[in-house]
Amino acid sequence: MSMVVVVTENVPPRLRGRLAVWLLEVRAGVYIGDVSKRIREMLWEQITVLSESGNVVMAWAMNTESGFEFQTYGENRRIPVDLDGLRMVSFQPIEKQ
Repeated sequence: MSMVVVVTENVPPRLRGRLAVWLLEVRAGVYIGDVSKRIREMLWEQITVLSESGNVVMAWAMNTESGFEFQTYGENRRIPVDLDGLRMVSFQPIEKQ
């Protein structure tokens, strides 16, 4: 079991309800909980199927240099990058309309 944090933006109510079954929604679109790897992977599968045009980041405790791991789904200005084995976040520039 490990601590999991999920942050959602612009996802359908159906996904939010599915996440709320397993995790506690502490703020709108922010979920936390202590779940097994199997449950975390099942939640990620649901996120990829039900997110539609929204975006999601999931982070969990892990025995790594940073102490956590994360993955993202959907479009967002923040893009995960790997720098010598350390996961960081890069920002895309704002698109001019």
